Amino acid sequence: MSTLANATDLKGIRVRGAMRPGYEDILTPAALKFLAKLTRTFSGRLQTLLTLRQDTHALYDLGKLPGFPASTAAIREGDWKVAPQPADLMDRRVEITGPVDRKMIINALNSGAKVFMADFEDATAPTWDNLVSGQINIRDAVRGTIAYTSPEGKVYTLGPNPATLFVRARGLHLPEAHVEIDGKAMPGPLFDFGLAAFHNARTLIATGRTPAFYLPKLESFHEAAWWNDVFVFAQEQLGIPVGTFKATVLIETLPASFQAEEILHALKEHSAGLNCGRWDYIFSYIKTTREHDVFLLPDRSEVGMTQPCMRAYTQRIIQICHRRGAPAMGGMAAQIPIKGDEAANEAALERVRADKLREVTDGHDGTWVAHPALVSLARDIFDAHMATPNQIERLREDVHVEAADLLQVPRGKRTWAGLCHNLRVGVQYVEAWLSGSGCVPLYHLMEDAATAEISRAQVWQWIRHRAKLEDGRTVTPDLFREALAAEMASVRDQLGAARFDSGQFERAIALFDRMCTAEVLPDFLTTEAYADLVAYVD
Repeated sequence: MSTLANATDLKGIRVRGAMRPGYEDILTPAALKFLAKLTRTFSGRLQTLLTLRQDTHALYDLGKLPGFPASTAAIREGDWKVAPQPADLMDRRVEITGPVDRKMIINALNSGAKVFMADFEDATAPTWDNLVSGQINIRDAVRGTIAYTSPEGKVYTLGPNPATLFVRARGLHLPEAHVEIDGKAMPGPLFDFGLAAFHNARTLIATGRTPAFYLPKLESFHEAAWWNDVFVFAQEQLGIPVGTFKATVLIETLPASFQAEEILHALKEHSAGLNCGRWDYIFSYIKTTREHDVFLLPDRSEVGMTQPCMRAYTQRIIQICHRRGAPAMGGMAAQIPIKGDEAANEAALERVRADKLREVTDGHDGTWVAHPALVSLARDIFDAHMATPNQIERLREDVHVEAADLLQVPRGKRTWAGLCHNLRVGVQYVEAWLSGSGCVPLYHLMEDAATAEISRAQVWQWIRHRAKLEDGRTVTPDLFREALAAEMASVRDQLGAARFDSGQFERAIALFDRMCTAEVLPDFLTTEAYADLVAYVD
């Protein structure tokens, strides 16, 4: 435990994580007091919001479906816009995302993308060292001093025109066990946001840049209003004009898609638009409808962006954002280069081209990629079809989306191969996460926590509702465990016995099994796995 916790002016603050060299520059007494103020002011209300989530999902389980709230009709029908976008956020045609390790940050900032989102959430396993070193890396990137020398001696430094930096804090549901305020673990999102804002906001403003954030996994406008109040409080505490912070909300839950307009309104003075977080959205679709067999999904690979429910979701986000003067960001291309197979690589790139062409012609103002090799591909497509910095003026008044459109069930096959792929990818991601890595290349895709969430939720759904596979078999716990054993034996052969047996596979398999066969679908894999992560990595 840090000796900082014993200082008289830090009463009630306890740092449980190790204080390694350099950590004292991030976890300063002033920074810790700022975190404590945030926690004491907002953690009670946060717990109320999380309880409201649980109560709302209990109603979904009983048959109530998400819809457009009657109580907020005046917001949807009103004439209002978000605050104007600052100059450095006007052109966001390609954004690259990734974890907060030093080399990744440098490469992403130098990638040619307009924006780099440094991700403390799905792409980062929240070990103490990952989080605090990530804050050090963000601080150095903001100051332009970040550098990295690889074990082979290669030196990485910032280029002359780095991307604009956004920071994504963890979701509202995740705690930070290494810092206790008044005897309780502080909220993870306040730890991530608080340190990033405290150490970097003034520097960014002094150099003409915007302190910019991404907000994940919101389910209601009440949660957006909570974040707006956090921003107001933080700016007042730091002596920064209210409205300086900007945030893009990921609409990556099914309930949030019904409240997207209200979410923009709640963050109006701090809004930097909405993003279509497609992978978590599919996971949320399963979670929201988990008790109802009419919403049984096909193979994950079949739930693409051309499915009617996904088209309705993305086009509605564009329409709402542009009506309110906000940017509408497209979704992730997770492909990574396929080395040694030119035909397969070109086929994968062609799928990315088609996806990005759909986005820009629909009206998106930018898009996401996971790998630097995709930046130029996405940029070329947006350059060819979006001559201006954005296309917010394109109102898409032709779009008409009803509640039934957002709930329409994706169609496709349910196959043994689809089941096995979920097991293979899901367990390998969980194993990497438990080992401290939140961003993992698997089968030519850069996977983050959303991958494992979809995989385990879909397997749970198929078991729960005894889904019929194309070959006639019914998915039961026994069939699931038969497939799991076979797939893990295959993975062990591929990786080698030494790697498999020395890793976290035993714990990952047990966790995946438990979550797929639970009586009630657990809300978040990362919440369930956090205790294991802290115990075995830290």
